[in-house]
This record gives sequence, structure tokens and C-alpha cells, in this order.
Amino acid sequence: MNRTADRTWLVAVAAALWGTDGLLRLPLAEALPAGTVVFWEHLLVVLVLSPLIPAAFRALRGGTVREWLAVLVIGGGSSALATALFTAAFRTGDPITPLVLQKLQPVFAVLAAFFVLGERIRPGYALFAAPALVGAWLLAFADPLHIQVSALRGALLAIGAAVLWAAGTVLGRLVSTRLAARDVTVLRFAVGLPVAALIVVVQGDSLAVGWDNALGLGLLALVPGLLALSLYYVGLRSTPAARATLAELAFPVTAALIGVSVLGKTLSGTQWLGLAIVVASVTALGWHEKARRPMVLEPVSAAHRS
Repeated sequence: MNRTADRTWLVAVAAALWGTDGLLRLPLAEALPAGTVVFWEHLLVVLVLSPLIPAAFRALRGGTVREWLAVLVIGGGSSALATALFTAAFRTGDPITPLVLQKLQPVFAVLAAFFVLGERIRPGYALFAAPALVGAWLLAFADPLHIQVSALRGALLAIGAAVLWAAGTVLGRLVSTRLAARDVTVLRFAVGLPVAALIVVVQGDSLAVGWDNALGLGLLALVPGLLALSLYYVGLRSTPAARATLAELAFPVTAALIGVSVLGKTLSGTQWLGLAIVVASVTALGWHEKARRPMVLEPVSAAHRS
């Protein structure tokens, strides 16, 4: 891979847009079932992207069985099911607690990148990953040494989302080496829509949302949804998964800042410290990977495809 084409920064920008998710999702999660919110997110994006759907499936038609399975997991698991779990987590506590998922997602993603993509990391990777994970932990909880039992259910839901989103990062990188970023985005939502509909049916929820929720659903679908993922897959095409997953920690940073500035939440001293550590670690990794000896090494075949 041409290191000068690395787009870790663009993955971070996309993840920062995901951070606006809480501002829009929290009131919706309080008013509507999780499955209903996710279904409408996917339906609105699919309606916008509908002219591009035939071309996206034609591009996938020549793909391998592995790529087809990857798209199914990305759409059904990482998009629909993971988002439903994350939305449900907002019903269990404050908007900060679900961000525990960001503490574990990079761990799952690095392991999956090694086994699925053959990516390797140098020992020095820990100099960036360990502080980033510690920072994410500090950011997730006001008192990092005293976790409320009441937050356990939300944490478990968030961890489930973390596993699925980590899989989405790795499998997104897998298919992005051959498919255009636009096609991956379209396929993610097109495949996720029927799964989101199935979640609503299984849970026995209503599809009715009311006009008072229409604006929030539209913004949720188009900003942290369509816009962020479009940028994300452009960035992921030139960014190894093990590197991208740390850049995605821009998500809880933005979410925390919005929580303080807009939602009226407060951060403890350790949370502000965690925020600073995450920003410093992710920024340092992005700069370092332009060096001659990057910490994340791709297989030779993947490097040639990029």
C-alpha cells in the first residue's frame, strides 16, 4: 500500500460524525422501540440510495463467497443488529455508559484483522493502543474504579454491538479492496434493511413513529448514517483495519463533547483526562503511520490491491 495514500484521518472524521449520533438517538430511544428506530434509519437511507442499488449488486455479483458473506455480516450484523443493540443500550442509563463499547471494539478488531485479513502489528503498536484503550475507559465512566451494577445491562448490549462493529471494520476493509466505497455503503444499508424489518417483527414493535420524530430520524439517517459511512468506506479503502479501529475512537470523544455542550451533561476530571489521552493517541498513530516503519503491516497481496 502507498503510505502517502493512508486515510486514517478520514476514518477519524467519519467516526467524529458518528459522535453526533447520541444527540439524535437519545430522544428517539426514549420515544420509540430500538428496532423501529433502526428500521427507519435504514429505510430512509435506502430510499435516498435506491438508484444506486442495482449497480452495487452488479459489482458484488462477481465477488467470492467470502465477499458475499462479508456483505451479509456487514449489513445484517454490523449495521442492523449492532445499531439495535446500541439503541437499546441508551434505554438502560445515561448517554455516556454505552460508550464502553469503544473500550473493547479495537481489541476485537485487531484480533479479527489478524485472523481474517492477515494484518500484523509491531510490538510498538501497544504504545498507541494501550493509552487509547485506557483513555476510552476513563471517558466511558465518571468514576472508572466504581462501575454501577445498573449499567451492566447497557454495557452488555454495548459489548455485543462492539463485537459486531469490529467485525464490520474488518470485513469492510476486506470488501473495500475490490468494491468502490459507494457500493459498500449501498450494500450495507440495502442488506441491513430486511434484517432491521425482521428485528421489528420478532420484537412485535410498531413501525409507526409520528411526525414529531420525523426530523430526528431523517438527521440520524443522513448525518451519522449515510454521510459518515460514505466517508468511512472511502477512508477504510486505504487504511488497515487495525489502524482504522483506533481512529474510530474519535466517536466517543465527539459524543462526550456534544454531551457536555448540548445535552447538559458533565464530565469528571478523569473523563476529561481520558478524552485528551484518546485524542493524543489516535493523532500520534495517524502521524506515525506515515513513517518508513509503520506499526500496522498489511499482507503483500493486500498492499498491492490498495
